[in-house]
Amino acid sequence: MKAFSRSILVSAALLSAVASASAADRAIVVLDASGSMWGQIDGKPKLEIARDALRSVLKTVPAGTEIGLMAYGHRDKASCSDIELVVPPAAGSADAITAAADSLKFQGKTPLTAAVKQAAEDLDYIKQKATVILITDGLESCKGDPCALGKELKQSGAGLTVDVVGFGLTATEGRQVACLAENTGGKYIQASDARGLQAALAQTVAATAVAPAPAPEPASVPAVTPAEPVKTATEATEQVGVGHVVLKVLYAQDGEEVEASGLDVKIYKTATNAGGSREQVSQGAGPDTNFDLPAGDYVAVLRLDQAEVEQPFSVRTGETSDVTAVIDAGILAITAPGATSIKVFSAGRDNQGNRKEFGHAFADKHQTTLPAGDYVIEAETNGGKKEGAASVHAGERSEVTIP
Repeated sequence: MKAFSRSILVSAALLSAVASASAADRAIVVLDASGSMWGQIDGKPKLEIARDALRSVLKTVPAGTEIGLMAYGHRDKASCSDIELVVPPAAGSADAITAAADSLKFQGKTPLTAAVKQAAEDLDYIKQKATVILITDGLESCKGDPCALGKELKQSGAGLTVDVVGFGLTATEGRQVACLAENTGGKYIQASDARGLQAALAQTVAATAVAPAPAPEPASVPAVTPAEPVKTATEATEQVGVGHVVLKVLYAQDGEEVEASGLDVKIYKTATNAGGSREQVSQGAGPDTNFDLPAGDYVAVLRLDQAEVEQPFSVRTGETSDVTAVIDAGILAITAPGATSIKVFSAGRDNQGNRKEFGHAFADKHQTTLPAGDYVIEAETNGGKKEGAASVHAGERSEVTIP
């Protein structure tokens, strides 16, 4: 697993997806305008992040590319049929899409499966190449099956690709929509939370490229050398002043290793500056992350869903170090039949009498990784709220149903 640049932004991920679309004849961006888009990443509503990213990306799209905008959940809070082609695919539609996205109200449900299918049909995908780019922060809430749709579209469409951008989804939730992209040969871009956003996007953007048209004289085209070539452990340790580090994360002491792709890893220098903060030097995503670092002392901050641990370590020149961190967490799977949202809170209260929130989902099922401890679960339905309790043990999976 290679280290990732810290400078990747949300717009880079969307640029990657839209750039892929430019290789096709036409594309539609399907934007989640459900109420959950008011949730925040780093203190900023996800709907604003999506708007800003679209505005930035659309400026880079070639003038002849035909792109449209579809939205769901922006007109009716309770309707699963609230899907609208706001801007039909057309060349030069950037300003129209930006203006339309800025005017959406973000208030309804998440019929993402039906929306993607409608977008594919509007693109006449059976007869021509097309791309659908889904931007969602939630899971299907209208009984659609995104995985089955992906297979259906692949079988019936000669050249349809679906790319999926996930905001605020856990690793488990992400897999439920990633299949829509995978089954059509597209890409899934995961942004599990604010801290994991850059790593997830960097991993996807780094693996995404639009294939250029064949050059008439291949021999005359110079070879392209990556700006930051990935080095093997042996090559890295031969560099002067550099050591190699392999990070492994366990759910519990002597327990199973974390294998989730949503694991976020950030590396900081141990020393703090005058302002009391530490300098971030690298980051990565997923298990068994590898880093080539100058000799010195560091702290790895590792986060999976709602669980986090800091692990100090040192790097020595020319040596490979295996560093193991214990995140002291377990998995909680919640089912609340008929619920429109599920929230998880700490069982204990702070000095002001408030409970700390540990994530939520706008669906009747929710699975997340949590620090070991006791929790209170709130499930909201059309008839009111239901409450339950759960305990999470390190290295174990807990399942609870809120009847």
